[in-house]
Amino acid sequence: MPVHKRRSRAPRLVAAALALTALPLLAAHPAGATDAAPARGTAHMGMGVLAHDGRGGTPAPTAATQTEGVDVSGHQGSVSWSTLWNSGVRWAYTKATEGTYYTNPSFAQQYNGSYDVGMIRGAYHFATPDTTSGAAQADYFVDHGGGWSRDGKTLPGTLDIEWNPYGDACYGKSADGMVSWIRDFLNRYKARTGRDAVLYTATSWWTQCTGDYGGFGATNPLWIARYASSVGTLPAGWSFQTMWQYTSSGPTVGDHDKFNGALDRVRALANG
Repeated sequence: MPVHKRRSRAPRLVAAALALTALPLLAAHPAGATDAAPARGTAHMGMGVLAHDGRGGTPAPTAATQTEGVDVSGHQGSVSWSTLWNSGVRWAYTKATEGTYYTNPSFAQQYNGSYDVGMIRGAYHFATPDTTSGAAQADYFVDHGGGWSRDGKTLPGTLDIEWNPYGDACYGKSADGMVSWIRDFLNRYKARTGRDAVLYTATSWWTQCTGDYGGFGATNPLWIARYASSVGTLPAGWSFQTMWQYTSSGPTVGDHDKFNGALDRVRALANG
């Protein structure tokens, strides 16, 4: 009688085991999902505005005089400041730092370049309240480009406080904890420079993460982020905005802003 060899079940058992092992991975990573997060240091002003607040048009014509500005960061690299100047831009802010771990490699070209074409310029710090204290980040900011001088062309530093691009929107802090962190930063910045820092934020984030705290309006100029035909409702404590980031898709560089006043008011803020 012919001898029939018995086929081994091992390959099928191995395949079944591998399939079972893969099931949790498939469940945890549905089609289209990704665990990728932005690299630390890549955050910039308005990074979360479109995702959280959307876009609702462009500024409506107004009789009030406003002065065009821009804000830039490392992702824009070398900026054509002469082109911006010729288009009517008269002031600019450059990202200097983030947390206590990042400095903008394009800072010198951006910060000095805007100054060299005649713009009034300033620096901003992207806050990461979940990494180090407000005071530590203010020191880092001042030590890496965020200082101030009364030369008529240097604006006070800006604290960019908005949605966390790396995790929880409010950086894991309660409203009281967030307010304390912001106060810690602002107090240290003023102690180091003699100036009250500008606060950049969006009303929806401010309401969510500070409980719509109204205690900074008397001292810190407001820079509001809203991509719409008007600034809308402002955070508690401010009856008007000093600056308004109204788009992330403007000419030459995307982020364009309006100062709430003529150029002499921009210069007045610079002079303190």
